[in-house]
Amino acid sequence: MENLKFLEKPVLFSPRLIIGLSGWMDGGYVSTGTIVYLNNKLNAIKFAEINPHPFYIYNLPGSMEEIAQFRPYTKITDGLVNEVKFPTNEFFADTHNNLILFSGKEPNINWDQYCQILFFMCEEYQIQEIYFIGSVNGLTPHTRDPRVYSSVSNEKLKKILEEENIRFTTYEGSASLTTYLTFLTKERNINMINLITDVPMYIHATNPRGIISIVKKVKALLQLNLDFSDLIPLVEQFDSNMAVAMREQPELAKQVKKLEENYDNEIVTDNQNFEEWLKKHGIDNL
Repeated sequence: MENLKFLEKPVLFSPRLIIGLSGWMDGGYVSTGTIVYLNNKLNAIKFAEINPHPFYIYNLPGSMEEIAQFRPYTKITDGLVNEVKFPTNEFFADTHNNLILFSGKEPNINWDQYCQILFFMCEEYQIQEIYFIGSVNGLTPHTRDPRVYSSVSNEKLKKILEEENIRFTTYEGSASLTTYLTFLTKERNINMINLITDVPMYIHATNPRGIISIVKKVKALLQLNLDFSDLIPLVEQFDSNMAVAMREQPELAKQVKKLEENYDNEIVTDNQNFEEWLKKHGIDNL
C-alpha cells in the first residue's frame, strides 16, 4: 500500500482497532492522551507508519502566528539545525490483548486516500471493529466527571453502549474525519463506534479527568484487564491546579458555579455566550 510503511508484522487475530487523532476532536488532549496512555500501559509496539506528506498543508497565506500550526516543527541549537519533525501517524500492536492502536493527526487534505490506508490495515488484519476516541470542548465544569457520547455505524451497536450509560450524539454541522470514516465503514461491513467526551472549553491543558472517562468505557466495551488507578494522582493534581486558578479568578469561579448547576440539572445552554464571556475577560489559557 502506497504511503504505508511496515516496520514489522506482528501476529494478531482479527484485532480491534482503536484510533486517536490530534486536531478537530482532541479537546484537552483526550484523544491523543488516551492513546499515549494505553500504548504505555499495554506495552504496545510500533509496527507501521503513514507517510505524512500527501495529507497535510504546510503553508498558507497569513501571518506567522496564523500559519504556525500548519508548519513542521524544527529544533535549532547554537546555529545547528538538529531536527525537523512532520506530523506522525503510527500503528502500535498489543499482541496480548489482540489490539491495534493508531495515533495520528487528522489530515488537512486527501481524506479518501487516508481512509483507504486505514481500510487496508483492516483488510490486512481482518479487523471488524473500530473504536475512535475523542473529545470536544463544551459547557462541562472541570469539577464534574465528563459525560461520554457516541455515534455508530450500525444501529445494532447502540444496545451495548446503552448498557454502559453512554449517550448518543445528535449533531448537524462541520464533519470530522472520524465521522466520514464511520460513514464509509457501512460499505465494508465493519462496525465502528465513536466515543466522545465533553471537556471544559475554558481549559486548554491536558485533561486527565476526560482521559479517565474514556479509558473506563474502553476497558468495559473491550473487556480489558486494565488498572487505571495510576491516573488518579494526575486528576488530583489537575483539581489542585484548578482550585488555585479559581481562587485567582473569582469571576470565573462564579461562572463555573453556574455551569455546575446547569450540568447537574442537565440544562442545555448556548456555548457561544460563555465563549464570548471568556474572550471578554481574557481567559483563554488555563
